[in-house]
Amino acid sequence: MSDNTEDLQKQIADLTARVWRLEQALGERPASQATASPIATDSLRPLPIATTATPAHPDVPVVVEDRKPRSLENRIGSQLFNRIGIIALLIGMAWFLKFAIDNHWIGPLSRVLIGLASGIGVIVWSERFRIRGYWAFSYSMKALGTGILYLSLWAAYALFHLVPASVALVAMILVTASNALLCWMQNSEVLAFYAAIGGLITPLLLANGQNHALELFSYLLLLDLAAVTLIALRPWARLLLAAFVGTSFYAIGWYWSFYSDAQFALAAFFVIAFFLLFAIAPQLLRSLRLATQVGHLSVQDNVVLVALPLMNAALGFFELYALLSEPGRHYARPWIALPFAGFYVLMLRISRLRQLSGGPVALPAVYLAISVIFFTAAIPLELHGTYIAIGWLLEGAILLWLASQGEQKELRLLTVAVLALAFVAVNVIHLGSGHPVVFNERFATYLVAIATFVFATWRAAQASSAWRPVAIGSGIAVTVLTMVAVCLEIHSYWATQTLASGSLADRQIYEQFTYSAWAMLFGTALLIVGFWKKSSFLRWQSLALLTLSIAKVFLVDTRQLSQGYRILSFLGLGILLLAVSFVYQRDWLGLRSKS
Repeated sequence: MSDNTEDLQKQIADLTARVWRLEQALGERPASQATASPIATDSLRPLPIATTATPAHPDVPVVVEDRKPRSLENRIGSQLFNRIGIIALLIGMAWFLKFAIDNHWIGPLSRVLIGLASGIGVIVWSERFRIRGYWAFSYSMKALGTGILYLSLWAAYALFHLVPASVALVAMILVTASNALLCWMQNSEVLAFYAAIGGLITPLLLANGQNHALELFSYLLLLDLAAVTLIALRPWARLLLAAFVGTSFYAIGWYWSFYSDAQFALAAFFVIAFFLLFAIAPQLLRSLRLATQVGHLSVQDNVVLVALPLMNAALGFFELYALLSEPGRHYARPWIALPFAGFYVLMLRISRLRQLSGGPVALPAVYLAISVIFFTAAIPLELHGTYIAIGWLLEGAILLWLASQGEQKELRLLTVAVLALAFVAVNVIHLGSGHPVVFNERFATYLVAIATFVFATWRAAQASSAWRPVAIGSGIAVTVLTMVAVCLEIHSYWATQTLASGSLADRQIYEQFTYSAWAMLFGTALLIVGFWKKSSFLRWQSLALLTLSIAKVFLVDTRQLSQGYRILSFLGLGILLLAVSFVYQRDWLGLRSKS
């Protein structure tokens, strides 16, 4: 019995040792994986906090990811103080260089070499933190090391004159390229931004107050091409915006500081080159999403797909417009909007070849809006006076015809915007005296506007229910335009009449009476047509006009008209209102039964 007990105890001890070894092995595997597994990607969002777990071996630190939401205190301590610390260190390095220069501690060459060695050392040291999982701190260290390198190279060129500008430029390009290579290898958007910022500040560091347009824009073009290449490899959408903003800063600054008419060809070439590059880049980003079968667009993608095409189109247009403002080139300015419109129509057709679902913003809609904007802008650039309003009216009619063929919401909204702009232009742009009455340019413009909005009312009424508000608005516009057009001709007529008495007050009396008569007549005509066509829409417009007539008779005519015309105005209004009331009381259309 005792032998059996001893055997059982040995077996239990053996099993216990085996279980302990298995537990150690299982506990060691996730720890080693947590140490060695790379993070697939990173962004500008705050990175997770790395905490140290109990290591399987005392010499190997283990980092695990803390997925708990970080508090405000934690964010301040880990992020805000981190950024402030980097800035403080850069300022300290700058002051150290200045202090070293003032006290002649070390020679210029030694200072530069120490700075270069320090920058490289910090970058290499940062990799140790990255391997251990401290990603945010590692990237911050790389930013610090890169800043020291740029500062040292700047000092070697501008401060100590140890190297020429070309050598400093090549060295800074190598630093930028190294950061770009690191960001690609480590799949880090943060490092990509550091590389972009470093590349963009290089011209500022090497600036000497002279005009080096060819070198500057060639460098920026290569830098932007590198950014677009990175977009093809890693779809970091916001990197495009950073490159565009930096390039625009230099382009605008150079134009105000150095541009002359002799540099027109060079400036025009680079304006077109940058415009085409940033116009194609969003389509490249979209195609990349399709090629990788992502199937949807992120918020960052949507911001870029809206902001970048709009900003690029606006900047490219205004830059070319400014270049063509020099004497001798004014003839080309009115026509530059049309090539831009045609280009974005082409981009619209290309973008519609393949559709990307799942995103709230569609790139074809952005291209469509830009092309319509340029077509609309081309009209006032090429035409003058009332022809501007006529051009917008025709454009609105064409857009309406195209939009009513389908159910594209964006094109419908653009159509409404162009028609509204044309309506305002017709009523605001009154070039010409309005003589002779009716047979003049102004009245002809109103006739074109009335015909356009009649067409818009008819076409929108034939389309789907989504077009009903457009039909209603166009119908009201027809009434308003007709009323205003005749009133303007009434004013022109009485302004040219010479009465026997020659009194200005008499002409004003006749003019006011004619306005009242026209409002009553037009309101009656609308009511008759409304009853004839059984259109409540026309009848309501008639009632609105009659209400205005009542207000004018009681508020204006009683004070301004003479006794005889006042009597005629009230008698006419009373007879008209009684007739309207009689028609409604007889209920010839059966309106009571419908209600």
